[in-house]
Amino acid sequence: MSSYEVLYQAAALCLTYPDDDFRARLPLLREAAPQLRAFTDHAAVTPPRELAAHYVEVFDLAHGHSLYLTWWREGDARRRGISLERLKELYHANGLEFTGEELPDFLPAVLEFSSRTGTDDLLREHRDCLERLRARLTEAGTPYASVLDAVCATLPTAPSHL
Repeated sequence: MSSYEVLYQAAALCLTYPDDDFRARLPLLREAAPQLRAFTDHAAVTPPRELAAHYVEVFDLAHGHSLYLTWWREGDARRRGISLERLKELYHANGLEFTGEELPDFLPAVLEFSSRTGTDDLLREHRDCLERLRARLTEAGTPYASVLDAVCATLPTAPSHL
């Protein structure tokens, strides 16, 4: 079992839209996952509207910052549906039903799955996607890059061809 369940759950929360619930959880996130302090400290001092606008700018408006892992490999191609269905089946096989508003490849959902199951298999499977997203977020200069830094630090080294 992975020793990173708390980090993965906290990272999942950090990568969702920063609503009032997120703000209420910030002190707990900061204490539970010190690896995320660069982001949680930033979020704590950033006005709520500004943080929300930044999230939308980074993840909804900017091309190339997709939180949907299969998008990185397959784009919007038809075969992406097969990958999404496989993820739903994997969640089901592990006793979890994916009923969220998001698709099953949404990074916060994958992080939560990893936290609940104690396995980082899906994260390792999508390591190349995570690295590409991390690089793009770092290039954009967003504090969200530090969340990906912390998650990627828990995984085996990525292949050098990336």
